[in-house]
Amino acid sequence: MVNFEANNLHYSTVSLLGQCWDGVAVVHLAKHLPSGKMVVVKKFNMDKAKEEASLIEHEIIQTKQLQHTNIISYYASFVIGPEVCVVSPLMAFGSCRDLLNTHFSQGLPENAIALVLKEVLDGLDYIHKKGFIHRALRASHILISATGRVCLTGMRYSCPIVEHGKWQKQIHSFPASTAKNLNWLSPEVLEQHMQGYNEKSDIYSIGVVLCELANGAEPFAGMPTTLMLIEKVRGAAPQLLDCTTVPRDENNEIHGFSHNQANRRFSEGLHQVTALCLQREPICRPTVAQLLTHSYLKVNRRGLLLSDLLKPALPLSDRVAHNTDELANLDTIQKMSDLELYTCEWDF
Repeated sequence: MVNFEANNLHYSTVSLLGQCWDGVAVVHLAKHLPSGKMVVVKKFNMDKAKEEASLIEHEIIQTKQLQHTNIISYYASFVIGPEVCVVSPLMAFGSCRDLLNTHFSQGLPENAIALVLKEVLDGLDYIHKKGFIHRALRASHILISATGRVCLTGMRYSCPIVEHGKWQKQIHSFPASTAKNLNWLSPEVLEQHMQGYNEKSDIYSIGVVLCELANGAEPFAGMPTTLMLIEKVRGAAPQLLDCTTVPRDENNEIHGFSHNQANRRFSEGLHQVTALCLQREPICRPTVAQLLTHSYLKVNRRGLLLSDLLKPALPLSDRVAHNTDELANLDTIQKMSDLELYTCEWDF
């Protein structure tokens, strides 16, 4: 078993991957010198963090407490000057949002969505049983390894369900710095009313994520925040876009949707699971455990590999192997790093 030391000298930077947290953190591909294993090192500049500092601390502590194959693990963390560094596994396909942006603008193949959903639910079931609500489920917080393992991240927005040793039926706290997550949050979280919310709010977010993965963009994208809130409170449910849902005019013409969306057809099972998650009233939504028993997730998909379903996308290691310019241009990349010019945003 590899021992990842909390020592900066044991990690050699290979390249800059991007940034996250609105520039507070920089993400590097690095080699763990004692083992030769490729890892990701995320460096938080605490001088820039300000009010984000407590979220950084919360994410590191929270993530280290959770041990599950479908939740990102932190190998080590240490401090160098003003930077807090976190070492994590290399999730070579990046996030589901990366995949949507680069190769699947009209959405992932349905079998890929089903495989991702199963592992996300396994991870979320563990989080809920440990007494936490995630509160930030979105495609950019779902990472995929080179072998197709799916991991949840984004635990900085999580909150405990258990307080003073008692399981709380309702939570009333509103997640801090949540502007980027508003489109995925449930109506009851956004309303901030006296009834509060519980872990069923994550189930609503799962429904939004399914629409995001299937359609290529999250529901309510580009909509003013106030209008989005009104729509959710009124019970307007997002939906998968396919031949059964894309509207047509009297001439059978489509407007505002791609022909791919209008001509494809998702299975009835995926439509059912999505609709169950997006029900307006939390009490009507299933638990994670109930979702995992749904017939859609019982379909035999043995032999299907997520890494194959994601082609033509390639994991990071294969991209480097096919493009030696990436290695030849490391000096240029490092100079860009010094200038703080980043073209890729890793929001996790």
